[in-house]
Amino acid sequence: MAALDVLDATAVYWAGRLTLCSGPDDLDRYDAAFAAYFGGEAPRRGRPAAGTPPRIAVTAPLEEGGGAGEEGEDPSDLAVAASADEVLRQRDVADLTPAEREHLRRLFALVRPASPMRPARRRRPSAHGSVHPARTVRRALRDGGEVTRLLHRRARPRPRRVVLLVDVSGSMSPYADALLRFAHAAVRARPASTEVFTIGTRLTRVTREMRLRDPDRALAASGTAIPDWSGGTRLGEVLKAFLDRWGQRGTARGAVVVVCSDGWERGSPDLLREQMARLRRLAHGVVWVNPHKGRAGYEPLTGGMQAALPSVDAFVSGHSLAAFEELSGVISRV
Repeated sequence: MAALDVLDATAVYWAGRLTLCSGPDDLDRYDAAFAAYFGGEAPRRGRPAAGTPPRIAVTAPLEEGGGAGEEGEDPSDLAVAASADEVLRQRDVADLTPAEREHLRRLFALVRPASPMRPARRRRPSAHGSVHPARTVRRALRDGGEVTRLLHRRARPRPRRVVLLVDVSGSMSPYADALLRFAHAAVRARPASTEVFTIGTRLTRVTREMRLRDPDRALAASGTAIPDWSGGTRLGEVLKAFLDRWGQRGTARGAVVVVCSDGWERGSPDLLREQMARLRRLAHGVVWVNPHKGRAGYEPLTGGMQAALPSVDAFVSGHSLAAFEELSGVISRV
């Protein structure tokens, strides 16, 4: 799935069928499960003609009153569904209808953010690389003292820690759900090397809640743990609390730190500037995600953004599914 466009229903269907079905007896079950998950249909017996993906609707209506079931429309047309999904992929999360938000949640479940890698000091056996003298000699001793084969070793990259700081203040409420779902996908991809915190007027670590397998349960548990949901914003003070308690002790050292916020700051911009510079010295890279950056004519004129940008390696938007896919690539390359 990481190598496919998850919005292409035909590609997703065939990827699953070719990898998950071991024989003809699995095809009925697979078609029923595919239709139930992507189309919201109850599982049915029977299967389309061999080689034909099930004709299902894989998207919610993009406009009110334009849903399936109206006369003159065919909700099972995959081409129309794929086109609608592409439109939804570019839409601003804040402008979606409840039905579109529900469908976007399913798409987030298929997203697998890429992980940044770092070089490892420990070298491991490999078919290529530098010669491993000790293993080569041991192998020669087993062969009667004759060196018949050179054994090699090389350093293999390891996942770099990713830390996500998600703003859940009132000004970020239209985007908080999508940002936390992206964070959940990142934790599910690399649970041992991903940390998630929420920021607002307080700092809350929600990594444990994000490790729940089901995204809805994970977000519900996180919502219970967050005391300042839709509250104010004190980015400088909260970032200082993060660095004092977590970052300085190793969480931010050598990590890619992703700050998801619109930059509205009720506290002192000077404190935020000081803490961002401190974070930049500790982290391998700092990425700032501002959903408003995706809107035409946006300029980072708020005091918080002006204070933060000098210490930011990448400034990206986070307003749509396409923007989150771009963000995944930025995190892996920074």
